[in-house]
Amino acid sequence: MASGSKKPLSAPEHLLRLANYKMPFGKYKNWYLVNIPEPYYVWFKQKGFPEGTLGNLLQEMYEIKLNGLEDLIRPLIKK
Repeated sequence: MASGSKKPLSAPEHLLRLANYKMPFGKYKNWYLVNIPEPYYVWFKQKGFPEGTLGNLLQEMYEIKLNGLEDLIRPLIKK
């Protein structure tokens, strides 16, 4: 592993991060990604997801919503 690189998250850690990640900008600022309406993800799919971590998480949430799996993510939100 190169100096300064991060250790990849395990699958459970990654799902917890995805469940608890909040949108950092725009109309849905501070919303959990899982609570953002599906049409917002469809728009990103058509126009292009942002680069980096946020873009990756948005793409993953798009696939989760597309397959109706949101109810598997919601219980992982830390209250």
